[in-house]
Amino acid sequence: MAILHRLTVDGRDYFLPDPVTELKEQILGAIRQGGGYVTIPPLRGGPGLDILFSPGMPVAWAQIEVPDAQGAGADAAAGDSDIDGYDV
Repeated sequence: MAILHRLTVDGRDYFLPDPVTELKEQILGAIRQGGGYVTIPPLRGGPGLDILFSPGMPVAWAQIEVPDAQGAGADAAAGDSDIDGYDV
């Protein structure tokens, strides 16, 4: 089993591979500073996506267990992503 993380920001889902500890700390730091951009890495290759996080912004994390089936499990759990693993 692999762990896939779903970050939901303002109603949009972003799927991320393990580990996410540093990313969580960056998001929390940006919010504590009154707001700031954090680069969200893509699930598959690409430059990532900069999101402006601010106090009061709805943010949720979920962990999803994905079976290891030749890499297809992560793609199936991510759903139909249009751009580099991001659900847009």
